[in-house]
Amino acid sequence: MSGLSLNRVMGQEWTMKPDDLVLTPTGLRFLNRRYPCTIGRGGITGDKREGDGATPIGTHRIAGLLFRPDRMRPPVSWARPIRPGDLWSDDPDCAHYNLKVRAPYPGSHEVLRRADPLYDLILVTDWNWPVAMPGRGSCIFLHQWRRPGYPTAGCIGLRPADLRHIAARLTPRSRVIVHG
Repeated sequence: MSGLSLNRVMGQEWTMKPDDLVLTPTGLRFLNRRYPCTIGRGGITGDKREGDGATPIGTHRIAGLLFRPDRMRPPVSWARPIRPGDLWSDDPDCAHYNLKVRAPYPGSHEVLRRADPLYDLILVTDWNWPVAMPGRGSCIFLHQWRRPGYPTAGCIGLRPADLRHIAARLTPRSRVIVHG
């Protein structure tokens, strides 16, 4: 296994792969580099709930990559553009909870095409997706941080250049691993 270790997260065993993104106390490790990052204001949790501001423990696949085409080129061929009116439902009472939706949308949601650069590039994880359990949490993304040390609402925030560097090197096997 050449340096890879077997670990246990939330009762499941997994083998770390070289192309995994691993959240550590000193940053996000990916392809033998460490990137400074921020996490949710609620810390790390094994009991994620909508609105708790926590980053969920677990092994999360990268389910998609979204980008602002008016602000950057796609970092990889499979990236999808964020269009005006694109939203992400965070309303546990709506049928489209934890899914990308379009405006107008009656339920609570995150605007994906923001005025600030926070969501110019988004790595979408498979947390509570594609079939969401209401109230279990939504929108766990890797996105640009506001500034060093400033927490997210539960996502993982990175410097813009680091986020672009990571996005360009992801593989279909890449996962985000958050230890408790």
